[in-house]
Amino acid sequence: MGNSALVAHHYWGSPGGGQLVCASAASSFDKMGFNPVLTGTFKFDPGRYIDWYGIDISKYPVVTLPFGNIKAFGLWTRLFVWYPAAKAINKYRALLMFTDEETYKPLINYRGRGLNIIEYIHFPFEVIISPKFKGTGLAYGEDPYVTERYGKFPMNLYWGVFTRLLPRYIRENPFNDADVVLTNSKWTAGVAKMVYGEEPTVLNPPIAPNTEIVNEPRPFEERGNWVIMLGRFSEEKRYHWVVTELAPRLLREVKDTRIVIFGGATTRTQLNYMSRVMDLATKAGLRVSRDLNQDADLYLVPNAPRQTINNLMDSGKVFLHATINEHWGIAVAEAMARGLPTVVHKSGGTWSDLVEEGVRGLGYSDVDEAVDSTVKLLTDGKAWSHYSSASVSKAKDITLQVFISKFSEILQREDLL
Repeated sequence: MGNSALVAHHYWGSPGGGQLVCASAASSFDKMGFNPVLTGTFKFDPGRYIDWYGIDISKYPVVTLPFGNIKAFGLWTRLFVWYPAAKAINKYRALLMFTDEETYKPLINYRGRGLNIIEYIHFPFEVIISPKFKGTGLAYGEDPYVTERYGKFPMNLYWGVFTRLLPRYIRENPFNDADVVLTNSKWTAGVAKMVYGEEPTVLNPPIAPNTEIVNEPRPFEERGNWVIMLGRFSEEKRYHWVVTELAPRLLREVKDTRIVIFGGATTRTQLNYMSRVMDLATKAGLRVSRDLNQDADLYLVPNAPRQTINNLMDSGKVFLHATINEHWGIAVAEAMARGLPTVVHKSGGTWSDLVEEGVRGLGYSDVDEAVDSTVKLLTDGKAWSHYSSASVSKAKDITLQVFISKFSEILQREDLL
């Protein structure tokens, strides 16, 4: 029991980037010889992680609060992620705890009893909630996801209660309160240094093991002028900018271009945004369809099966990413795994770590550069082949095996193994 290692995450019950990192951490602990224990707020089915990611976490003990899968108060549950973790620390006499939550303040005293805490920062939460970061352009009062989801009544009250309670539970500085501080990208590490005064160690999230890395992508000559986008229908994905500013100009440059936006749309907010994008595209003079078999300029395809997405990635030429200051960019990583050249905004972890500032793909800072970069990959076979190969080689550098190896090296360096 004394060889147990906790992985504490607030909500294991749906697939996402945080869940992938936590499942990967659990798998890493297993390979290092620890007994992983999963802790969270609501009960969940660990067996689904095989379908979602190809990672088997079903054999590990789970400690949660005694509730079913309730999404209604998901944000508030982040305040109580420490409680099941405390129960697990006591029950399994854990020596290590990996968490991607900031709200572990009540657990810090366990460090005096031998617990080592590893915090993984997806993005410093203080930037979103502290007024002193207003005007940085990073988040406070400007974060499109927070504004879209919590900006209006009654959700603004829900957010207000959360931020008022937060100081009771959020640790103050991870470099004082944790033994190891990790983050997802060089860019996020730079933001963290601005917030905390020190820079975390970068440990890139892995590509899920069930995401195939295509060794020999279909050649340029066998592909159509498809530009593909992937990500939930949400304001920060900037699909509205794509359809109003980029698409009309791109179609004038390469007339037979087809843009496809594959997006998750399961909530009312997401469905409303998808409708807005469709309206804007129509007003911009684009022919819009939800059916890939129809003749159109722009396709908005909600909740597409993975096979449909992969098939189009294998027959298209460009993956376009419009988000600014993306912390990591899992959709970009998945496109790279299929050998698709990428065009991303020159910001965030997507630019710093995945595209490596132009080494592995093309970037842009304005609509002119975005159009030029996309046109280059649609029309220049030599450039396309170069960046297709660069995408595949990058994907091979961020597998789960690489994640486990790097994580193990970090813990050895910190004398935690």
